[in-house]
Amino acid sequence: MPQPIPPNYMAYDRTITVFSPDGRLLQVEYARQMVKNGSTSVGIVLKDAVILAAVKQSMPLAVSESFKKIYEIDDSIAAVSAGSIADARSLIDIARIKAQINMITYGEPISVKTLTKFIADRKHLVTQYAGVRPYGVGLLIGGVDKTGSRLFETEPSGTMIEWKAQAIGRGSEKAKRILNAGYKENMDLKQAKELALKALKAGEKGMKDKYIESVIIRKGKIEKTNLTGNK
Repeated sequence: MPQPIPPNYMAYDRTITVFSPDGRLLQVEYARQMVKNGSTSVGIVLKDAVILAAVKQSMPLAVSESFKKIYEIDDSIAAVSAGSIADARSLIDIARIKAQINMITYGEPISVKTLTKFIADRKHLVTQYAGVRPYGVGLLIGGVDKTGSRLFETEPSGTMIEWKAQAIGRGSEKAKRILNAGYKENMDLKQAKELALKALKAGEKGMKDKYIESVIIRKGKIEKTNLTGNK
């Protein structure tokens, strides 16, 4: 957890390129806080699939389909975000172009790891130059390629970590405890759905099922799924 910033450190939070005396990039820490303010999102790896799920914020009179938390990148890769929706949309657009270029250049889909590294490199790049700011969004990127089912997290510093199950957003700590206790190798689809739903409800108290968005990703296919049903 980030330490409180002493008053004499305020000069170090005015530029992204200067480390504080104790080795902190304060603007990156602020961006991490933006991720923590976002609604809870989770990802779970199965033997031949990945489940991504998130809680969408409810806004009176808003058309729910216009407010997205989960994005399809190509036929076998999707991402779920926590933090700035605008930053997520920008990164997803860049990632989609990268996936298309890979297909045209090499004649095969981009791997989940390669695409995640590309996004993480982009996030890291904007921490190295004055006049820009870090992306205030965390992404869980899941997909299935020739190496199997993969799930990666990218955070504002550009760090990428692979997980078997992970949660991001404001309820992530409570959701992670559920995932740590309930995750098992080679879970079936029903078990994974139940675990994802339980993790989201732990992270977002009083959440209604209608505000959950979820997909299941298989090789060559991404489809919406209902965590409370069998599809």
